[in-house]
Amino acid sequence: MELRKTIVIKVGSSLLANTERLTPRWAFMHNLMEDIARLREDGAKVILCSSGSVALGLNMIGERPETAGLRDKQAAAACGMPLLLNAYKQVAHEYSFEIAQVLVTLRDLEDRNRFLNTKNTVDRLLDANIMPIINENDTITTEEIRVGDNDRLSAKIAQMVQADELIILTQVDGLFDKDPSDPSAVMVEEVIDVSPYLSVTDGVSSLGSGGMLTKIQAAHMAQNAGCDTRIAHGEYERPVTSVLNGERRHTKVLADKHPASAWANWLTDRLQMAGSIVIKPAAAAALEDGPQNIGREDVLSIQGPYVKGDVIHVYDESGKELARALTNFSSDETMALARNAGMSALQLLGYETGGTLITAKNMIVLSERHLPWDLPADDAMTEVSS
Repeated sequence: MELRKTIVIKVGSSLLANTERLTPRWAFMHNLMEDIARLREDGAKVILCSSGSVALGLNMIGERPETAGLRDKQAAAACGMPLLLNAYKQVAHEYSFEIAQVLVTLRDLEDRNRFLNTKNTVDRLLDANIMPIINENDTITTEEIRVGDNDRLSAKIAQMVQADELIILTQVDGLFDKDPSDPSAVMVEEVIDVSPYLSVTDGVSSLGSGGMLTKIQAAHMAQNAGCDTRIAHGEYERPVTSVLNGERRHTKVLADKHPASAWANWLTDRLQMAGSIVIKPAAAAALEDGPQNIGREDVLSIQGPYVKGDVIHVYDESGKELARALTNFSSDETMALARNAGMSALQLLGYETGGTLITAKNMIVLSERHLPWDLPADDAMTEVSS
């Protein structure tokens, strides 16, 4: 095996928790942690993105996955997280290494300062030879402010640490060209462009919150950062090294040979849309030459709410996504400026500022390799002229 320096491993709830009893699957955890110990002994830095806290905590509150609501899942996460971490810690001690828990929220990954603070924590743990175990903080997140799946979260972590490999362990052998239950389905062993497979990847496991679609989205995010992604079945004695050694079949999504910068990846690979604007044809045409300032006179409609410093999506009138950028104003301030182009910002906002909504240095014009987001529905947009 050609050992990679930094490896992010994602495991889902269905591998960690027994579907019926909702108890830890100790055999899988032993196989996984033993394999991680091998990687660490060979000099790899390993980060584990682990689901499972909600599934393991449901028994304690008397609920089942199919009936649990948001409050139930939040409470279950609070009960299940100590169980999950205790299990990991016991097994890790058998293989003579230490673990640490890092809980994150959507905002920790979407806000630039909090993203960098999280990176500093993870880097410091790796420097101390401690394996970070990262999960979304399900005890406090709601449907509106959560990542929603650990597949894309693991890809953000892979981008964060500039990983060489992202290993997504699941309960299928990899990506298929159609529903795997179809007898004619063929497994795809190597992927350069994920776009053709997006329409055949819906479906979610009974315990987890992600399906093959989120795994493909995660792989796309990782490849933009120069990281290979391997999607493989987790039920093997050496679930990770057997994949890296090429000993069993899996799907490999190839890294882009010319990855974007860390800044560009953070700006473009979003987990949630904070807001968006539709701009006039002249402003849209100007973006063909690269990032440009967007002024209040360029805006046709706005979708929010968003706040200053959020990353917003920029569309043309036809609904084509053109760019993603940091906004200098909240959605309310943007609307006030755009609807009253003849009035000064001081009169409108109460403080002196220019009318530039987006500056070119804080914008990334989307390339063909980025997966576009659909324009929000008409009833979510507010017209500037109304």
